[in-house]
Amino acid sequence: MSPQPPVLAAGALCWRVVDGKIRVLLVHREHHDDISLPKGKVDPGESLPETAAREIEEETGLAIALGAPLGTTEYTLPGGRDKIVHYWTAEVDEATLAASTFSPNDEIAKLEWVSVKKARKALSYSHDRDVLDRFVARMENDTLRTFAVIALRHGKAVSGHSFDGVDAERGLLPQGKQQADAAARAIAAYRPRKLVTSDATRCVKTIKPLAKLTRLPVTETHKISQDAWENGGADVAAVVAKRLAKRRTSVLCSHGPVLPEIVEQVARQSNTALDRSLRASAMLDTGAFAVMHLSSERPDAGIIALEVHSPGRGTSEH
Repeated sequence: MSPQPPVLAAGALCWRVVDGKIRVLLVHREHHDDISLPKGKVDPGESLPETAAREIEEETGLAIALGAPLGTTEYTLPGGRDKIVHYWTAEVDEATLAASTFSPNDEIAKLEWVSVKKARKALSYSHDRDVLDRFVARMENDTLRTFAVIALRHGKAVSGHSFDGVDAERGLLPQGKQQADAAARAIAAYRPRKLVTSDATRCVKTIKPLAKLTRLPVTETHKISQDAWENGGADVAAVVAKRLAKRRTSVLCSHGPVLPEIVEQVARQSNTALDRSLRASAMLDTGAFAVMHLSSERPDAGIIALEVHSPGRGTSEH
């Protein structure tokens, strides 16, 4: 009999600044009689970022934006099954805190904002303290507050061999529409502030569900289109430079051949070595996306974390 696959879960280490000092959020769980970081199991068909944002809102009432990942914890449940939990940072501003809908319930008896020192003593599990230590490392090198550039590949499109028309006008197949919907739900967890897409129909239709979820307008540009890239008319560097200068989480939806240039430009303009993991992150399946996290306060720190997500197919971190 083959072993059971691990239980997958996701959560976040939520933090805020109070009187100039960092406080982190702990949850007191009634049923387990413990103190931990908020998290929960992945629902069928759900991506890990989607799970993290949903679980935080369900457990704490906070509608967060995911920051940079803090890696995973792995441990064995009482029944013998392995569990893997993926964590992110999440800064909670005053507006988000004021809008919290939390009230004590059978699962979460109390929320508590505490210092890092008190959190380390209060947490019931060593694996939670490991996540806290990674958080502290970000604190100490001033890379805690971040923004992201998210490179999204368009969904599965109608084949060029069977399409009787201009290549840029090819639309999405039903599979591509499903990929666009799944990507939208996952990317929305990062609360992007700007959506930019190639003006090709397959890209415009891919980013449309995300625009609907986030209620953001979409900027269409020929500068990151495949046609422009092939004929020498693209200007990926300028598009990336603008997004880095704004220091707000943004999405760039483009094409397989253009994505390596997008990733390379983010690396080059943030003084990040273009290593194997960065190059690999640009080799995306249709509907997949790479998240490059950068420090808002230390541009010289380069890309501080990298994630690749293929909603419905898995995730990786570097």
